[in-house]
Amino acid sequence: MRPIHENIRVLYFANKCLEPYVQIITVKDAVTRRQSVCSSEEGNHSDDEEPEDLCPVLRDHSQLLSDHHIQSLANHMPARTQGYPWNLVYSTAIHGTSLKTLYRQMAHIDCPVLLVIKDMDNKVFGAFCSHPFRVSNYCYGTGETFLYSFNPEYKAYRWSGENSYIVRGHLDSLQIGGGGGHFGLWLDSDLYHGASYACHTFNNQPLSTQQDFKVQDLEVWTVQ
Repeated sequence: MRPIHENIRVLYFANKCLEPYVQIITVKDAVTRRQSVCSSEEGNHSDDEEPEDLCPVLRDHSQLLSDHHIQSLANHMPARTQGYPWNLVYSTAIHGTSLKTLYRQMAHIDCPVLLVIKDMDNKVFGAFCSHPFRVSNYCYGTGETFLYSFNPEYKAYRWSGENSYIVRGHLDSLQIGGGGGHFGLWLDSDLYHGASYACHTFNNQPLSTQQDFKVQDLEVWTVQ
């Protein structure tokens, strides 16, 4: 995992990815953190376990995330997201299966988002993204962005620094990560067909059991 200071940089994208971003990461005071963990986790830590004090409040019900998923993800997100409730901004169960609708739901959002996917094999995986998803002629995002999977244990794939093909939104597809001829995570316009391959951006393994998968359900949460 990269130290926080390594993510404080301007990303100058090569080729078509020429859009610069300056990402300033700040550490919030301890008072912004929750005073306790999820109720199901309280009192269950042994002396040699690291305290888990970053469990967020979900203002909406998730059909995909269990307490275990939430705790694992929250403990590995950037410091600037800690202490904030999570808000459901898009769900295929509520809003239907449309990438255009997903973009529309995020039109007025300016904060990091968490993409959660459950495929037809009941595998849960996705991406934490430093910026909301939008249509762009260029790649965007910062080194805070990472891919993750529960297969079944939690595994995060951080930005490798090898390229800046972090996120790019098209009307007909959403692409996260690239290099080596493959995307780390790809979704079609109907949010039904997806793909996940090893890519240079995150040096990841495929997130799903099948490299080409079908989506059972999908959610996007704001986390700040």
